[in-house]
Amino acid sequence: MKLKEDMNPLLLQVFRSVVWVYSVITFIPWYFFSGAGINLERARRIKARSISRHPAGPYRAINSQEKLVAWLHPGVDTLDKMFEHAASRFPQRDCLGTREVLSEEDELQPNGKVFKKVILGNYNWLSYEEAYQAAKCFGSGLAALGQRPQCNIAIFCETRAEWIVAAQACFMYNFPLVTLYATLGPTAIAHGLNETEVTHIITSKDLLHSRLKAILCDVPRLQYVIVVDSKPTSWPDIPRGIMIYNMDAVKDMGSKPDNSEYSQPLSSDIAVIMYTSGSTGIPKGVMISHGNIMAGITGMAERIPNLNETDTYIGYLPLAHVLELSAELVCISHGCRIGYSSPQTLADQSTKIKKGSKGDTSVLKPTLMAAVPEIMDRIYKNVMTKVEEMSRFQKTLFVLAYNYKMEQISKGYSTPLCDSLVFKRVRALLGGNTRVLLSGGAPLSAATQRFMNICLCCPVGQGYGLTETCGAGTISEIWDYSTGRVGAPLVCSEVTLKDWEEGGYYSTDKPNPRGEILIGGPNVTMGYYKNEVKNREDFFVDENGQRWFCTGDIGEFHSDGCLKIIDRKKDLVKLQAGEYVSLGKVEAVLKNCPLIDNICAYANSDQSYVISFVVPNHKQLMALAEQMQVRGTWEEICNNSQMEKEVLCIITEAAISAKLERFEIPKKIRLSSEPWTPETGLVTDAFKLKRKELKTHYQEDIERMYGGK
Repeated sequence: MKLKEDMNPLLLQVFRSVVWVYSVITFIPWYFFSGAGINLERARRIKARSISRHPAGPYRAINSQEKLVAWLHPGVDTLDKMFEHAASRFPQRDCLGTREVLSEEDELQPNGKVFKKVILGNYNWLSYEEAYQAAKCFGSGLAALGQRPQCNIAIFCETRAEWIVAAQACFMYNFPLVTLYATLGPTAIAHGLNETEVTHIITSKDLLHSRLKAILCDVPRLQYVIVVDSKPTSWPDIPRGIMIYNMDAVKDMGSKPDNSEYSQPLSSDIAVIMYTSGSTGIPKGVMISHGNIMAGITGMAERIPNLNETDTYIGYLPLAHVLELSAELVCISHGCRIGYSSPQTLADQSTKIKKGSKGDTSVLKPTLMAAVPEIMDRIYKNVMTKVEEMSRFQKTLFVLAYNYKMEQISKGYSTPLCDSLVFKRVRALLGGNTRVLLSGGAPLSAATQRFMNICLCCPVGQGYGLTETCGAGTISEIWDYSTGRVGAPLVCSEVTLKDWEEGGYYSTDKPNPRGEILIGGPNVTMGYYKNEVKNREDFFVDENGQRWFCTGDIGEFHSDGCLKIIDRKKDLVKLQAGEYVSLGKVEAVLKNCPLIDNICAYANSDQSYVISFVVPNHKQLMALAEQMQVRGTWEEICNNSQMEKEVLCIITEAAISAKLERFEIPKKIRLSSEPWTPETGLVTDAFKLKRKELKTHYQEDIERMYGGK
């Protein structure tokens, strides 16, 4: 993972000698004054242990061996109590911030396209007291519009301050909140709204026009649409029988004295029904209780040292995703301020920011941030592209500093001089104050994680969790600079490894126990909404009354109690941006293509696209080769790059015709000249694909198609 040092060997030796002398002189005073020894000890210590002493577990964090933790403060066991507690402790502190839009303009690009650019001002803030009162009035207003406790209400909205205000109102008044991704298709949206029988939905002006209006007639129970935008607008073409209000009007209704009473939820009541992304078919709604979320955020908060009201978090990931919702609730519980952003306005170079004006990170200067690997990969690629454009001297300095810092980090040491002289400008991309970066949603590649550690000068806490476990499971500690691992179990959860004979993973494996990851604890959710069959498959309660979720992921525990994800039991893969791809579905669709005899789709979770290994139909491929005037043996034709490209075009057309999603369509393929038979060991006797063997067989091709890092 080191960068190539392209310089004179003699000069390189001189540089290393200077660095060695500098290190010797500064090491002893730095070691004692920086607390490096304590951090090294923390990084190397045992972080979790099997409470049964059996290698299968269950494994618990060292500080929760006796009992799992379920809440932050005694008696604060629901989300409405948590918000009330925060508002009483930090009434005048900033809570939710939104940047003022100063102007919008269309900018003509060299290719003729027109991009909308914005110039944004400073953040305007709601204090904790103001946010609490706004939520209380909004909840009361919803009740005045006929919303009843324990009756579902939906939110379909972008990440913004109004989302959290609306959510807190629903938590306060015991309205179970149905969350839907803004990227779901119309069929999936209508399914979620109809399955949960909602009569009220909270949305934005843009999403009402672009996504909701077309399906309103398909949701017969819907009566009220509440639009969070403050500007009143006329709403033509809305079906009869549906009333539209804006958020301010609903808050005004709720501010009347006779509308102030509400029924507080219990810890066991449903807080959220969170619909999954649905790219593998009809999305499932996960029922999450107040107690589940309280346990999850308690576990997450414990992994962020010194979390307090002086921290600033930037919110830009979808709040309909458990990672973002949990992260923001963690911040609210500790009095942090949350400034809102979007992927299009995040940094100075973001697509909607007008050249010369500032992106959100430059203005907000967050100390805390959650990110998905795709965002971090984008930063990584942008910075490395700029490094390539540097002068020879600048590039050499950057590479030497990068490699030096990598060596120091691997030993557990920091590099204050490199940070201030070389990496200061890179760190400024995220505002310059980031002290913890939480990665979740998909696995993070080792190269990108190490880049973030080095260039952004902050630890990356890589987490593992699912919607079914409130996003909580494991998170690596900030002192642990190892890559490829997801840390030890959180204080709210425990992890067991279950043997998977078919895959050849056992808790008795050496050097590390391996198996399917089962997560147990108070953060494990109530199950899928109206789906008892899947509930029986994926959830169970043990003899102690502990609830467990079977993840379908394969992991191994290292000797220090940290977990590493090594495989998937199912053929369901989450891509880097968080989209789920069913490999079986892709294969089933593309097998209908006359050119294909057999196909194995493959995807790495730290990559953004699917690839495939294809056994082509001999007759069809030979005819295509003749048409393209490609000559050679069968093996030569299969290895011909021109033929690969042409077959890929035909496969892509077949995938589009079959209505596969963009991210499901293979971007690169490998034509296999050898058929897959049980004798080759690549398929079973029933000709089912052996994915593990196929991956091993085509490992070189996988590395070629993904280009390496």
